[in-house]
Amino acid sequence: MTEQQQDKQWGGRRKGAGRPPTDSKSFTFRVPGDVAHIIDSQENKTEFIKRCIIRSIQGDEASANTLSWGNVYPATRLKEMHLPFFDVRIVAGFPLPLDNDERSQDIDLLKMLCANPEACYLIRVKGRSMIDAGIMDGDIVIVDKSNRNPSPSEVAVCELNGEYTLKRFERRGDTGWLIPANPDYPEIEITPNDSFSIWGTVTYIIHKPH
Repeated sequence: MTEQQQDKQWGGRRKGAGRPPTDSKSFTFRVPGDVAHIIDSQENKTEFIKRCIIRSIQGDEASANTLSWGNVYPATRLKEMHLPFFDVRIVAGFPLPLDNDERSQDIDLLKMLCANPEACYLIRVKGRSMIDAGIMDGDIVIVDKSNRNPSPSEVAVCELNGEYTLKRFERRGDTGWLIPANPDYPEIEITPNDSFSIWGTVTYIIHKPH
């Protein structure tokens, strides 16, 4: 029996039929809620995930003016913490007695710092591009994702071509600019070919006194 007869009898595979050979594979995986929010905010989720994986494999460490996204904490995951609060004005003059607990009241620190906990995240900063705005390397910033329209004086978490950075955002005519708070770092122009979005606005900065 010839090959043509076998194909006709058994419905054998035709030459060139089917998908071309490839080494690509499809994966399905689950991620925590905070990571899911980041992925959902991307216009092209597949390309974003690919870029993240490639950067991780290549060991491409975040540059000095980007955020280290290894430390992102949703505010809703924080435990409640109540601290004594003295509702008095402290001036750099004569000392005031603050050792009387009866004058204090307990406050929920989370509610005080995060007016909108469902949309707030705590992020540890990596880099020195915003030191003149009082944000140092290693500081923790509280970011409100519900505010994606910051004023030029506010500091925002911005996504530019798949990279996240902490900057002020300013419009000059039809052009957008990312403005650092350190003269050692250049301003970054946002071109029409760039993928850009504002992830959230910084509401508080937590750091040790320097």
